[in-house]
Amino acid sequence: MTVNDQAGLEAAHLRVAELVQGLHNRPDTDSDTVVAELAEHAAAEIPGAQYAGITLTRNAKHIDTPAATHYWPVLLDKIQQRHLEGPCLTAAWDEKTVHVPDMEAEERFPDYRRDALAETPIRSIMAFQLFIAGESLGALNIYAEQPHAFSAEARTLGLIFAAHSSVAWNSARRDEQFQRALSSRDVIGQAKGMIMERYRVDAVQAFEVLRKLSQDSNVPLLKIASELVENGANGA
Repeated sequence: MTVNDQAGLEAAHLRVAELVQGLHNRPDTDSDTVVAELAEHAAAEIPGAQYAGITLTRNAKHIDTPAATHYWPVLLDKIQQRHLEGPCLTAAWDEKTVHVPDMEAEERFPDYRRDALAETPIRSIMAFQLFIAGESLGALNIYAEQPHAFSAEARTLGLIFAAHSSVAWNSARRDEQFQRALSSRDVIGQAKGMIMERYRVDAVQAFEVLRKLSQDSNVPLLKIASELVENGANGA
């Protein structure tokens, strides 16, 4: 069965959705774990893929590789950084999918092609755009050492995987931001309580004390609050 028929397509959707849902539902999963396991699953699930990686870029000039199943995806992103061109960068910024069926014959990225051929055994690449909340743009990339490694089935599965991966990653990042916000609120609340108790002021006045300390010292309010709580815990 292939994903060219409706039953195969639905089965692929379901398999990837269940995989990603299971990953996200784990209580100890942070965004770094999510992205690392997404890359591992992409390499295992997409036909023809030997390696996989995630490329992130903020302004098309700085490239990060937050997850990779092998050194080759990391090195290829370094080559993209070196020349500010390449299939993964193009997928992240300009096109939903970029396919390099044979690196030897690739003409769109001449500098990238030259160094990729000289420094890696990779001959096939397929990059899928990731829709990431915020200023960053990204791509899910799969690689193979053989030319013409990726079929239409691989492209379809890759697009499915990228769509589900975007949702899972964004969700994990939102959860982390929410937890950080809760933690920050708790620390500031503790600091306010200490000021209220020590100086016999109300909550509004205590927050104004923190805000003024932050402004006068040019130190973020959260850091001021954290230091106050830490010093209080140490008996300072």
